[in-house]
Amino acid sequence: MIIRRAFLAYLVLLGGVYLAAYLSEPQNTYVYYRVGYLLILVGLVSLIWTAASLRGLEIHRTSRVLRQQVGQIFEERFEIINLSRLGRLWLEVRDLTDLPGKRGSKVVANIGPHQYRSYYSRTLLTQRGSFLLGPTMISSGDPFGLFAREKLFESDHKLVVLPFMVNLENFPGPTGRLPGGRALRRKSLEVTPYAAGVREYAPGDPLSRIHWRSTARKDRLMVKEFEQDPQADVWVLLDALQGVNLALPHEPYDQLQREQFWVLPHRVEVPLPPDTFEYAVSAAASIANYYILEGRSVGFASSATHLNLIPAERGERQLGKILEVCAFLKPEGKLPLLGLIEGQANQIVRGSTVVLVTASNTENMVLAVDILQRRDLQPVVVLIDPRGFGSATSSDEIAEKIRQYNVPVSLIRRDDSLQAALEFGKLPHGSVLEPPKNGG
Repeated sequence: MIIRRAFLAYLVLLGGVYLAAYLSEPQNTYVYYRVGYLLILVGLVSLIWTAASLRGLEIHRTSRVLRQQVGQIFEERFEIINLSRLGRLWLEVRDLTDLPGKRGSKVVANIGPHQYRSYYSRTLLTQRGSFLLGPTMISSGDPFGLFAREKLFESDHKLVVLPFMVNLENFPGPTGRLPGGRALRRKSLEVTPYAAGVREYAPGDPLSRIHWRSTARKDRLMVKEFEQDPQADVWVLLDALQGVNLALPHEPYDQLQREQFWVLPHRVEVPLPPDTFEYAVSAAASIANYYILEGRSVGFASSATHLNLIPAERGERQLGKILEVCAFLKPEGKLPLLGLIEGQANQIVRGSTVVLVTASNTENMVLAVDILQRRDLQPVVVLIDPRGFGSATSSDEIAEKIRQYNVPVSLIRRDDSLQAALEFGKLPHGSVLEPPKNGG
């Protein structure tokens, strides 16, 4: 039970009435006493009303999807059910989730006995991560505003917000190299165009891989085996070293939230916060999406609070795994990008493309490129220029040194269009990719 400020005014009024009765003439005291009794009755009714105001109430929160990207609209349905025989004059619903820009709080009036009310909240997602959809607090009280009561409803549903991602039409890759390669002669769990033979069926093998001619000849189930596609893999290595990334304070996107709810777009262009790591995560996710759509086998590695390693595979499922890992990454790693390269380079198939995404502008980046090339790997570098994020130094000099190794470099500066910066990054020797022509 919560006592509101109006109750203090109520006590002052009640005390004033009885004081007036004490000081007035005896023939006039009955008027003041009647007013006092009325005030006491009002207080008792308010107390009983408030005590019963939340009995038989339930609240349910539902949403159709619990995985969305930054820039999308998250829609959630709030349903308030009154199981009591008493009506409710008003209820205040407070959304206590930590989701930025939450819009689930609302005041609902006039819920009759055994009725329910529902409404939708729509929130523009502006920050990646995991957010608990709750708890939810409902409160109500008496009509005179003397008392209030609150009830908390816990929730175990979580919303995973994936990083912001742009759809790239092209991306600067290694020059003079085709994505194909020699047959690897390695068994693959995926179906590829390269059949290696047949073997006896084992529990868990898909029925679609059964080779019926061999089964009929051997009189037992036989399945087809495949070798890995000789097309070179793509690896995206994201630098999450603590101290490398810089961030500036920024205001919440309140104005952007207010502008998006009369016309509900499926996706909104959300400006990235002034944080080099947020730029790097979005760039890494966009590059992984580009190569997955190209049909390439993509792997991902980053050393944040712990080592995050996703072996190279194809398909939308692989993209989902990469995006989910990127949603939780924080720049708190202890292993520099150079150490990550030295640890993983031996595990990457020769001839593969390795995309380095970092905000570092030290000479270690030149050394990292040299190590990859010596191991017959094809590096591509995406640099986040720290100069616009509070640093006095720029990445221009390091970018030029890397281009001398005949390595493509995309340089992203603060407030740049991420898509334009990645698609039209500078190639070696200062040449520039031409933007696609209309209709091309």
